[in-house]
Amino acid sequence: MATLPLNDEAMSRFSFLLRLPVIVGLAHLYVALRLVPAAPTLASRWVVAAAILLIYLLIMGGFHTRRAVGRTRGDLMAWAGFLALGFFAWLFVLCLLRELFLAAIAVAQLSGLAELAQASSRELASDPVNAASLPALLRTGMVHMFNSSATLSAIAVIMLALAAVLLGLFNSRRTAEVVRVDVPLAGLPPQFDGYTIAQLSDVHVGPTIKRGYVQAIVDRTNALQADAIVLTGDLIDGSVERLWDDVTPLGQLKARDGVFAVTGNHEYYSGAQLWVDAFRRLGMTVLMNEHRVIARGEATLLMAGVTDYGAGAFDRNQASDPAAALGGASTDTGTRILLAHQPRSAPAAAAAGFDLQLSGHTHGGQFWPWKYFVPIQQPFVAGLHRQGKMMVYVSRGTGYWGPPMRIGARSEITLLQLRCA
Repeated sequence: MATLPLNDEAMSRFSFLLRLPVIVGLAHLYVALRLVPAAPTLASRWVVAAAILLIYLLIMGGFHTRRAVGRTRGDLMAWAGFLALGFFAWLFVLCLLRELFLAAIAVAQLSGLAELAQASSRELASDPVNAASLPALLRTGMVHMFNSSATLSAIAVIMLALAAVLLGLFNSRRTAEVVRVDVPLAGLPPQFDGYTIAQLSDVHVGPTIKRGYVQAIVDRTNALQADAIVLTGDLIDGSVERLWDDVTPLGQLKARDGVFAVTGNHEYYSGAQLWVDAFRRLGMTVLMNEHRVIARGEATLLMAGVTDYGAGAFDRNQASDPAAALGGASTDTGTRILLAHQPRSAPAAAAAGFDLQLSGHTHGGQFWPWKYFVPIQQPFVAGLHRQGKMMVYVSRGTGYWGPPMRIGARSEITLLQLRCA
């Protein structure tokens, strides 16, 4: 049976999946080497080592449940794997911070020993009999204090990681809050001053986000009575066949000028064209490097959308192209808005002449400290920014991906209000 050649994107993902067990395994080995020896008894060391091994197995099991999304067993395994991943992420970060703490303790001890050496030399000169044993006793006390610090700090790492998982779980499972943002735009037609756009992004309907979660988002969004609703990609994590019942509440979204959507990278992991067709059956206008014009009297507003920034690696015919999204547009069209899943579409969008880009993808980092790594790939993490003359708004996402955790990066339903600048 003939097989289709893998493209660069597919090869890259396949290579990453091959390396993933080794990378995660090495990270677990580091955590084990730092926490296991700090356990006070032999039995407790075995318990810590077994727990770290179990976490590794759960994470690996969770990563291999993509094809089972929508089945009860697969979803339960994904829940366990993602919770384990979130817990381990905090263990890893806190272990690194613990290294700094222990290093500070060691420096303090070295400073104390230096002072002790000077004091003992003075004492030795005046009282040789009693002073001779003093340095050994104090050194023993310092070693004991360091060992106690290592044990207590290891316990603190585990307890803080557990607390972070519980707090992050609580935050992530709450219905996203409404974030209201005024967007000043030069040249906005007066007829569109006050125009409202409700933005949803990165819902990630899949193994842990189901119909009830989606319904709550839809109800809260519809209550805003926005002029338009936009969905800026990564709505799903799985196949149409398995997730159709869970995404159908999105068909209830209602706005005066319509519901517009674009693809994100996760749509391409799950069969983008099938999902585009599904979204259109739900009443969405999916913009694939194209646009629609919204009118208020003689004034117009152009709503355009591009495919995901990396779509061309999956299908060359769907390569993201902000300039093509303006194809056929009148030169006197008023404000031009672009829906683009990834913020890094902004330079091309600004060059094409857009006034505002609405994006997602970053999740605002989702939970600390990962937001500090987002700028490695994306120009903006969250909030309102400027790219040349163009404004860019990046949503923190309405759902979450992977670990059901949100700390320091709240989920949001964004209500953008256009204002004349």
